Amino acid sequence: MIKKLKDNEDYSYLLLLKLVLVSIVIGLLVGFVDTVFGRVLLFLSDFRTEHFNYLIPFLGIVGLLIVFLYQKADERASKGMGLVFAVGQSQEKEIPLILVPLVTLATWLTHLFGGSAGREGVAVQLGAAIAHGFSRFFDFENNSRLFLVTGMAAGFAGLFQTPIAAVFFALEILVLGKLQLQALLPMTVASFVASATSHSLGLEKFSHLVSADLTLDVMIFCKLAVLGIIFGLVGNLFAKLLAIAKEKAKDVMDNPYYRILFGGILLSLIFLICYHGRYSGLGTNLIEASFAGKEIYLYDWLLKLLLTVATLAIGFQGGEVTPLFAIGASLGVVLANLFGLPVEFVAAAGYISVFGSATNTLIAPIFIGGEVFGFANLPYFVVVMIFAYSVNRKHSIYGGQEVLTF
Repeated sequence: MIKKLKDNEDYSYLLLLKLVLVSIVIGLLVGFVDTVFGRVLLFLSDFRTEHFNYLIPFLGIVGLLIVFLYQKADERASKGMGLVFAVGQSQEKEIPLILVPLVTLATWLTHLFGGSAGREGVAVQLGAAIAHGFSRFFDFENNSRLFLVTGMAAGFAGLFQTPIAAVFFALEILVLGKLQLQALLPMTVASFVASATSHSLGLEKFSHLVSADLTLDVMIFCKLAVLGIIFGLVGNLFAKLLAIAKEKAKDVMDNPYYRILFGGILLSLIFLICYHGRYSGLGTNLIEASFAGKEIYLYDWLLKLLLTVATLAIGFQGGEVTPLFAIGASLGVVLANLFGLPVEFVAAAGYISVFGSATNTLIAPIFIGGEVFGFANLPYFVVVMIFAYSVNRKHSIYGGQEVLTF
């Protein structure tokens, strides 16, 4: 009996060692792919900014190409993040590798021609597809889920270079049932390796040290609580509007070609009218303006929210996270003076909490705050995030997300 137990322990440690070694490989691969995807995306974004008037008129036309590519590819690939959740919940068995080039190209096209979208959904899908391919070489309970969350964490970490937040992001949006060492350790290794790989290959990371210098007394606590509620409601609004807009867009125009063509033409006109592309792309221009003391309009956050929802609802590709960062940061600039708090701090609080509310996550955005703006701000971020999270417990931009209830 003792020998049998010892053998089982040896097997467990051997398996864990194998998983760690494989997670290093996953981190290297995903970090490299994230770098290629991210650097090309940034180049295309700069190119679009320089030649905006020549590219934006073709947004609707390129939308036709995106729909065509998805319809000719594996039908499952069109589910995007929904497919990742389906695999994680054992509703699907595999992620077709065609997803990798397909979602990458579609996102590049969306950004090049002026759509308002993010990039994290792509990185997470890329990471999940790459890592999940390794599950066929292992045979143990829940191996599919383990590799899935490992890849998701690596994808997020490689793109944003926030490895701690990436681990909790993957765990929070794809509930494992219970947290096991077998899942946590490979995820952590893959995340840090992916982050280090993309950093060493020259992928830019946004970071801005914020010094709040606040005393967490009753008055400050109340201000942070109200800010958390406001940011939480805005994140909730984004998630709800996105779900409603996707359904309504199909009801209004069932044919995906017509929907993306005419919707793209209308959006291109709006992007032209609204400050020649101020609200196109990732929203990094708004993030930069928020933390550099540049002009932020009262309505920047709202227009970015509405135009991102519209872009994704009619069929263009990309993520939601970076636009959510931009929405939160620009709203924070607007609210800072009303609450008598430092502008950069409130922008940082909005940056993480609008994202947290829209994705129905709590721990990940707190660590994003620490890794991007400095861990000295963690006590304040915790207060803001608790109230933001309390506003939204059911709605998420990820329709397939399992929601924890207590």
